[in-house]
Amino acid sequence: MDPQKRFNAAEFANDGKVHILLAASGSVATIKLPLIAQSLAKHQNVSVRIITTQNAREFLQGQAGEQPALESLVKIDRIDGIHFDTDEWSKPWVRGDKILHIELRRWAHVLVIAPLSANTMAKMANGISDNLLLSVVRAWDTSGMIDMQKKHVMIAPAMNTAMWRHPITKKQLKTIDQDWTDGEESSVILLKPIEKELACGDTGDGAMMDWRQIVMRVEAHIGLPKLLDGDT
Repeated sequence: MDPQKRFNAAEFANDGKVHILLAASGSVATIKLPLIAQSLAKHQNVSVRIITTQNAREFLQGQAGEQPALESLVKIDRIDGIHFDTDEWSKPWVRGDKILHIELRRWAHVLVIAPLSANTMAKMANGISDNLLLSVVRAWDTSGMIDMQKKHVMIAPAMNTAMWRHPITKKQLKTIDQDWTDGEESSVILLKPIEKELACGDTGDGAMMDWRQIVMRVEAHIGLPKLLDGDT
């Protein structure tokens, strides 16, 4: 992004596209982010923007084919931007400037956090907003009365089995579900982890839902057709 030009959601309000804000926090499962982004970007009527935490960026530094440099994803059609913590204050703020985490919230039709690490889940449950992703989460319009549209946050937790089964995890998920409701439905959709051999060597639940299933859940949620192999 041009550091001197602040992102303005209003410029995209009538582009006729479904806006998917795809985010990753610090987990090994971040290596699946490019696959999720590429698959969603195959839809002609989609615009994808990406947010990563600083820790998530460590998994996409061009180490291997499955770990491309994060910045390379913007070369893919319909992946229209990648946003980092430093973009929030790319230049000193003056009155009238757009605020990035608010503009990203206004822009997005859905926020997909895949993976959601144990640390970011804990911060989310407690309303902490110490990076760009958590600031977007904290500013989310859970009632739909501000943006005049009910929008959801889809979370795909990923963590060690012991962390997933820890009592505090259950408590935090309950807090997120109950506190993000408008009395009828929660604004948060849980993409429940699966059981498999984890990168740490343990075997058990806590692994992020298969990335293909995440793509299918997002497609179904926002009404996108399931693409066949080779479709673009």
